[in-house]
Amino acid sequence: MLVLASSSPRRSELLTQAGYRFRVHPAHIPEDPLPGEDSIVYVTRLAREKAEAVFRDLTTASPNPEKISVLGADTTVTLDNTILGKPLDAADAARMLRLLSGRSHRVITGVALVTAAGAEVAAEATAVRFLTLSDAEIADYVAGGEPMDKAGAYAIQGRAARWIPRIEGCYFNVMGLPLSLVSSLLESCNCLE
Repeated sequence: MLVLASSSPRRSELLTQAGYRFRVHPAHIPEDPLPGEDSIVYVTRLAREKAEAVFRDLTTASPNPEKISVLGADTTVTLDNTILGKPLDAADAARMLRLLSGRSHRVITGVALVTAAGAEVAAEATAVRFLTLSDAEIADYVAGGEPMDKAGAYAIQGRAARWIPRIEGCYFNVMGLPLSLVSSLLESCNCLE
């Protein structure tokens, strides 16, 4: 049984789109970066902690823990080696969008697959280029609410798509789940038998 340790509707949509059958069991762990923590270390640590927490929850009373596979994921945006997580409020979202305006940044997703045999952890990075945004465009976008639960304060699959002329890497990674990487992890551990 595959379990997604995330309440993200985007991650559920992507797994469904790729043809996977799974259950959703969100993890509830602190998501703050550690002091000086590198962005790749940060997202892979969180992905693993989420998957391990859910695996523990589900296998404590399970007669067949070897049949449970838990997929955890965490996505962040980095600019100039600074992690831009989810905005705290509208002002924080506007601040992040002003930082991204007219520049390229990286979106990094850590994924972890935890089974009774152990954990496999990996990360995917995608470069994203933003057009220069006006203060009015930023204010309108923030007022619409879309950036509020998104790393870096934008959704590539939403209204922000019009500001992104190019990416280098996996599009699905920017949405929050690099499907090719996830598929490779699932196949390598024979989790879909």
